[in-house]
Amino acid sequence: MNEHIAQQLREAAEAHQPDRARMLARVQRGAAGPAGRHRTRPGLRSWPKAAIAALAAAGILATGGLAMAGIGTFPIQSEPTTAPATPTDTPTPTRSEPPATTAPAPARIPPTAAPTSPHPTPTPTPTPSATSRAQNGSLWSEGSIDPHSTVYWGQDNLLLRTTQQLTSLTVELRVAQTGDVRDTGNWRTLPPDDFTVTVQESGGALVYRWVLKPGRTVPAGQHEFACQFNHATGVRPAGGDGYRVDAQSTGGAASVWGGFTPGR
Repeated sequence: MNEHIAQQLREAAEAHQPDRARMLARVQRGAAGPAGRHRTRPGLRSWPKAAIAALAAAGILATGGLAMAGIGTFPIQSEPTTAPATPTDTPTPTRSEPPATTAPAPARIPPTAAPTSPHPTPTPTPTPSATSRAQNGSLWSEGSIDPHSTVYWGQDNLLLRTTQQLTSLTVELRVAQTGDVRDTGNWRTLPPDDFTVTVQESGGALVYRWVLKPGRTVPAGQHEFACQFNHATGVRPAGGDGYRVDAQSTGGAASVWGGFTPGR
């Protein structure tokens, strides 16, 4: 009995030709308002209730499937849905410190060696001659032109060293008369009261003389004597200038003499 009903339902479903327009209208009425009362088809009243229920269910399923298939051919406009934006944590801007700037280290330049001559020239030094004697006994001497001399004024210096105490000493500086040579002064590092000092013209030169007074002594060590003078404008030649020193010590008498070289 049940198999026969199922067979009939299948045949009825296959032979059924749905009215798509009516189904669509029915669906639209159902969507617009409450559903109306369904009336039972007359042909089904003589069927048992169970068969009628099964047939109705199959019809509804078939009709619903066809209706949905028909509806699918009509585009239904729906409201666009926007996915809620997922809140993201906005990073808080952080203050970035500028990168530390380090001044580049200065490039090391290797020192440049001073050019050397294959035959270095020695520093010129006064050479002894027949007219000079810089050292004798306990005495050593050196004459020089003061570096502060100008084209109007000059100064000759004498450096004297003694290794023994002197009981007698005479120092004489001669400045050649090269034109308008006139005395402007003199000095020494020893006490001025120990000497008798004279300045006079003699033999074409201005002569400065220091004579140690009787009973006075000169200690061992280094001492200086200097004479100052004006002269004619220009670079004055000093080739005619000279000095002489005569001394007496416990070691005996000693004498030195010489000229004046440009001072350093």
